[in-house]
Amino acid sequence: MDVLNGYSRGYNVTATSIRTNPSAASLASSLGANRTYRPEIQGLRALAVLLVVTYHVWLGRVSGGVDVFLLISSFLLTSSFVRKLDKSEAEGSGLLSPRSLIKHWLHVYKRLLPAAVVVILAALAGTWLVLPQSRWPALIDQAWASLLYKQNWLLADTAVDYYAQDHSAASPLQHFWSLSIQGQVFILWPVIFALAAVLRKVLSRWKVLNYRGLMAIIFGAIFVASLIYSIDQTAHNQAYAYFDTRTRLWEFALGSLLALAVPYLKPSRLVALFLGWGGLVAMFACGLVLTVDRSFPGFLALWPTLSAAAVIVAGASGHRLGADRILSSRPLVRLGDNSYALYLWHWPILVLFLAAMNLEKPSLWQGLLVVASSLILAAATTALVEKPLRTWQWPQARSWRSAVVIAVCAAVMAGPVSLWQSHMLAEDRAIAAQPKEMTPGAAALAPENAGKVTPQAKVIPAPGAMKDEWADIDGLCTGENVPSDPLLSGCLQNDKPIKTTKTIVVLGDSHAQQYMAALGPVAKSHGWEVVTLLRGNCRYGADSDQRDADCNAFNEASRKYVLEHKPDAVFTVASLTHKEAPYETEVPGYLDGIKPFTDAGIDVVGIRDNPRFTYNMPECVQKKGANAADCNVPLEHSLAASSPLDDYKGKVQGLSLMDMSDFICTDGVCPAVVGNVYVYKDDNHLTKTYVQTMVPMFEKRLLKATGWK
Repeated sequence: MDVLNGYSRGYNVTATSIRTNPSAASLASSLGANRTYRPEIQGLRALAVLLVVTYHVWLGRVSGGVDVFLLISSFLLTSSFVRKLDKSEAEGSGLLSPRSLIKHWLHVYKRLLPAAVVVILAALAGTWLVLPQSRWPALIDQAWASLLYKQNWLLADTAVDYYAQDHSAASPLQHFWSLSIQGQVFILWPVIFALAAVLRKVLSRWKVLNYRGLMAIIFGAIFVASLIYSIDQTAHNQAYAYFDTRTRLWEFALGSLLALAVPYLKPSRLVALFLGWGGLVAMFACGLVLTVDRSFPGFLALWPTLSAAAVIVAGASGHRLGADRILSSRPLVRLGDNSYALYLWHWPILVLFLAAMNLEKPSLWQGLLVVASSLILAAATTALVEKPLRTWQWPQARSWRSAVVIAVCAAVMAGPVSLWQSHMLAEDRAIAAQPKEMTPGAAALAPENAGKVTPQAKVIPAPGAMKDEWADIDGLCTGENVPSDPLLSGCLQNDKPIKTTKTIVVLGDSHAQQYMAALGPVAKSHGWEVVTLLRGNCRYGADSDQRDADCNAFNEASRKYVLEHKPDAVFTVASLTHKEAPYETEVPGYLDGIKPFTDAGIDVVGIRDNPRFTYNMPECVQKKGANAADCNVPLEHSLAASSPLDDYKGKVQGLSLMDMSDFICTDGVCPAVVGNVYVYKDDNHLTKTYVQTMVPMFEKRLLKATGWK
C-alpha cells in the first residue's frame, strides 16, 4: 500500500551506486549520511501489505498493517529529505526553496496518481456492473475525494453521521482513506522540513542546535501532541478519529524520529536478532489480539508501529537466523515493489466480488482467488503504469511537464466520471418529474384503491435522491423551546404557526423522526407546534439495561424537558422491531417511561414500529426487481402476529395508540415497493416520499385515536 515506493526505490538505487561507484561512496561518507541498502524494509513493506490483505479477505478485521505503512512512508520520506538537506548544506544550495518544494510535490504526485486513477476507474466500472444504482452517487463522491486526497475526511463525516446513506455498506474505494492521509502528509512534511531549515539558519549563529536535533524537537512535539489528541478522540469519538489526519500524525512523526535516530543506533548482533523477530511476532499478533477496528488509532496503535520500528532498528543483524534474512529474500522484496498496487487493487476486487456473488465473506478458495487476482493486477499495474512513468525521461526534464502528466491523469478520470454524474442527475430529474398519479404510494392500499393496478412508472424516489429521504424538520429549537441540558442540543422544531393550537414533543430515535414526514404536514394544517428530541438508535422508554448509558441519559433528559415544558402531547414509537425472531417486542420500559407524562395530564401517542430486514430493500429491488420474493418479505417474518400495542391498552390513562402497518404491509407480505414508491430507504427506515403518501390516512387515524380536532 505504501505510496512511497518511489522513495524506497530511489533509496535502493543510490545505495547500489555507492557500492559500485567509489566517488559516490566518498561523497556519502563526507556528508555523514547512512546510505546502506535496506532490502529488509521492502520485505517489511511486503509483510505489512500481506497482513492487510489477509485480514481484509479472510478475517474481516483490521490488522494494524496500515499503521506500519504510515511509519515506513514517513521513515523513508524523512531519510530522503535529511540526506538531501545534508547535501544542500554541504554545497550551499537552496534545496528547500518554494520552487524546489513545488518540483518535489509534482514529482511525488506524478508517481502516485496514474496507478490510483487506473484503480479508481476500474472500481467505478465494477460499481456500474455489480452494485445497485442507489450506491452509485456515494461512490462517485468517493472517487472525487480519492482523486483529491480527501477521502479520509469524507469517510470521517459519514462514519459519525447516523443518517448517512449506505452507512454499513462497504465501498470499493473505502481504502483510499489511508492514501489520502499520506497524500496530505506528503504536502505537510516538506513544508516542515523547509521551515526547519529556515529556523536552523537563524539559530546557526548561536550554534544551539544542528539540523537533526531541531527536527527531532519538532517531530517530537508533533508526536506528543498528536498522540494525546488521538487517545482523547479515540475514547470519545472513535468512528471519526479513525479517519482523522490529526489523530494519525504521531505515526508519521514516529517514523521521522526513527529516521533521525537510526544512524546513531548500533544494536549488537544478539540485540538485533531479538528486535527483528520480536518486532515481527508482535506485528503479526496485533490484529489477532486487539480489536483494532474499534480501538485505533489511540495508544494501541503504538503496538504495530513500535513493532515495525524494532524491525527497522534491527536492520541487517548479520546473524544467519536473523529476521532480516527472510525480509531481504527476493520474493518479499519483489512483493514490496508491488505493495502500492497490491493495496490499491485488493479491496475493490474483494468488495465487488462479494457483491457479485451475494456473499458476506469469502471461503478459503474464494479468498485465494481474490488475492491471486489482486497480485496479477498489481504486477501488471506496476509493470505497465508505474515503471514506465518512473523511467520516462520527458516529464523529468521540466517541472511543468510533470504538471501536465498529473493534469492528464486527472482528466482521464474526470471526463467519464463527470459524464456519468451528469447522466444520473438527468435521469433523477426525469424520475422526479413523473405525474403524481403514477406514483400513489401508500394511497394504493387505501380501501377505495385496494386491488386497483397502479400505472407503470419508474419507482420513486430516484436512486440518486435516496440520500435525501429523511423526514424534514424545519430548524433548531428557538425561544422557550431551547433545552437547558446540553444532551438535548440537537432539539429541532417546525416553523411556529401563526396561532398555536397545540404543542407536541416527538421523542425517540430515527423511527420517530421518519413519521415527521406525515406529522409535520398534519401539524401545520391544524396549527400545531412540533418539537423533536431525537437520538439515533435510542428508542424512548424508562431506563433499561438493554440500552447503553448514553441513551438512558438522553431519555432522562428528554423526560425532564417534557415535564418542564408541559406540552399538550408527546409522540413516540411504542413497539420495537428486530431483524430476527422475535420480530417485534414491546419497547423496554415504555409504560414506565410515559407514565410521568400521563400523570401530569400530557397526552401520549404511541405508534407501531415498522419492519426491519437483514438487507437493503431498495438495493434488493434494483438487483432483482420489485416482484422478487426477497423484496416481498412475509408478514410473519416482519412483525409480531399480535401487536405489542394490544398489551398496552387500558394500562395507562391518556395513552393513544396508532397502527399504520396495514399501509406498510399488505396481503401477508411487507413489500419493498408500494404504488411505485420505495417503502424503505435502507433496511429499516421508511422513505420520506412514502410516508408523505400516507398523510391522509395518518391524519385520519391520529385524530380518531386521540379525539383531537
